[in-house]
Amino acid sequence: MYLIAASILSSDFARLGEEVVDVVASGADWIHFDAMDNHYVPNLTIGPVVCRAIRPLIRATIDVHLMARPVDRLIGDFAEAGANLVSFHPEASEHVDRSLSLIRESGCQAGLVFNPATPLCHLDHVMDKLDLILLMGVNPGFGGQKFIPSTLAKLKEARARVQAHERETGQRIRLEIDGGVKVDNIAAIARAGADTFVAGSAIYGAGREADPHRYDSVIAALRAALSEE
Repeated sequence: MYLIAASILSSDFARLGEEVVDVVASGADWIHFDAMDNHYVPNLTIGPVVCRAIRPLIRATIDVHLMARPVDRLIGDFAEAGANLVSFHPEASEHVDRSLSLIRESGCQAGLVFNPATPLCHLDHVMDKLDLILLMGVNPGFGGQKFIPSTLAKLKEARARVQAHERETGQRIRLEIDGGVKVDNIAAIARAGADTFVAGSAIYGAGREADPHRYDSVIAALRAALSEE
């Protein structure tokens, strides 16, 4: 089953609560929460306090993507703030296995994130601790960037790893893509192996042009493109 995660990085922060409620009401499955620290990536965004503020507003999964270093302290803070899923970059942890274990011990699902140039070999010894693998289709830090085409080959490789692991263990791992996802490329991304799609400017930017409180049409267009896959 395909899932669409609306990235609030592209939302109107002046009315963030409304934006979160509106996009879930319009059909988004997850809220994607980008936490950036201006060290690991060249941008500074939002943290656990904001996660705690939006948690009571929605039942949808809050999918926290940590673009910060170090990650272990933030894992506990986001778990307490109501995150359902926490993902981080292997380069941002001194001990990837320990950080994944900490996420699960905190009651959240765990994910590992791969930048365009980060090799998938970091998966080799931790697949049993993963609920999600997130591949970046852009270099992290800013919304609205164009999708990097070579990500499609990497998605195929990641999908092969996920399927092999599922055959061996029965464990299901979601494969998420973040960055540059649009109506005109989401089907190709799905064909390469993704089953969960982060869309920020594609939803909030395009949707706001039609109606600042409704995102039905753009989310419907993303789903229609996926149905053709």
